[in-house]
Amino acid sequence: MGLALLLTWHVVNGKHGLSVWQQKRVEDRQLRKEIDSLQQENARLRERVQKLRSDPHAIEREAREKLHYAKPGEIIYSLPPDPPPQNQPPAK
Repeated sequence: MGLALLLTWHVVNGKHGLSVWQQKRVEDRQLRKEIDSLQQENARLRERVQKLRSDPHAIEREAREKLHYAKPGEIIYSLPPDPPPQNQPPAK
């Protein structure tokens, strides 16, 4: 009887038991989601790089938005960012 209980405990809680197996399954699912997310991000970045290599309009858009470049005779106005919304409950 004791040997059966010990064997049962070992199958559930041992080094390669069911609880460890469950944890590994959860970890596997999380890692697969992370891999999918990273693959999608890589695809977006590859597409962006391809556009920057081949599309002059994409290069110009990047230069204007990120580097604040302007064409000769243009004036760039920078506005301050919008303030964050005030979502605080009224004081009591």
